[in-house]
Amino acid sequence: MPPNKTTLAQLAPAAQSLVGRWRLVLGKDAEAAGVCMAAVGASGEDQQGAEQTLSFVYGDGRGAGSGGSNLTVPKWIEQVNELFPKQAREVLEREMIQKRGIAEILDQPDLLDRIEPNVELVKTLLTHKDLLTPKTRILARKVIDKVVQELRKKLEIRVEQAITGALRKDRHSPRRVFRNLDLRTTLRRNLRNWNQERRKLFVDRVFFYAAEKNKRPWHVIVCVDQSGSMLESAIFSAVMASIFAELPGVKTSLVLFDTQVVDLTDKVGAPVDVLLSVHLGGGTDITRALEYCSGLVREPARTILVLITDFYEGRPESDLVRVVERLAGADVRMIGLGALGYDAQPQYNRQTAKKLRKVGMDILSCTPEKLADCMGQIIRG
Repeated sequence: MPPNKTTLAQLAPAAQSLVGRWRLVLGKDAEAAGVCMAAVGASGEDQQGAEQTLSFVYGDGRGAGSGGSNLTVPKWIEQVNELFPKQAREVLEREMIQKRGIAEILDQPDLLDRIEPNVELVKTLLTHKDLLTPKTRILARKVIDKVVQELRKKLEIRVEQAITGALRKDRHSPRRVFRNLDLRTTLRRNLRNWNQERRKLFVDRVFFYAAEKNKRPWHVIVCVDQSGSMLESAIFSAVMASIFAELPGVKTSLVLFDTQVVDLTDKVGAPVDVLLSVHLGGGTDITRALEYCSGLVREPARTILVLITDFYEGRPESDLVRVVERLAGADVRMIGLGALGYDAQPQYNRQTAKKLRKVGMDILSCTPEKLADCMGQIIRG
């Protein structure tokens, strides 16, 4: 027997909303499952328009069938803005960019002002940045800057808490200043003096944190593979490096590489300029990049080298293993990231990464917050 069909009008408001969203996602295929739309809170014309916009992105079998083929990108953007809430617009526009490209957007620069800025749009603009006209380049820069600032706002408090907190606690001082008291270490080191009978802890040594101005800075070197597969990670790396550069007690270097190495430390505080400097494609020489970074190291034991790459080396793998082993032997702490971001799907050479782990490099695929936590743990020792 065919399934019983339920219209939205027969459901409670919350259920109507849920079924309506599934109906839009599934398109006409939903009817086979008995999910039908009724004119609840929207006209039939609006429902048809909504299905057309979905058909434009998802193709045959989604939404209004061939009706979607009559849409152009400008009209599609207009309909999305009219028919969908902000969160849905962001998802649909991201899908449209992934599936249909930006040829029409490049031809009509004003469209950039009407699309919700997001990481996917930034990736697309960077991929095609050589095709940008002077006008679209100005607008593209605004889009990239907006996304970068949103990412910074989301990340900087957590990163500062993780790393600055660790910086304050990674070294003790003989100066007995109360505001620098390290209560946790003092209690832990004096536990042997606990008097059970009197239920008191007798302290024979008190520990204090070093004054910040007297501490040697940590050097964070961010080394980023600029091959196309690493583009999303490069975006997050540029943002993270700009946050590191503003932390007290941290010196930050930023290096991009393919077969060549480009030192962008002078632009580390301007992540938009960094991203517009990315040159996608070409080969990969990770060894050469790490050899360059080793020349930046002045105090190995207070250096953290963060390598973001897919670990597909363009020269003999043994060269890469050798340089990592040498840096680890000099007490440089290294973190190798197969991906950095929230949605990145790490596709990296796990065999090579495993070999580098064996000789001293920590291998991760993580969110920016987890990277900051990992660096905090290294600084604390």
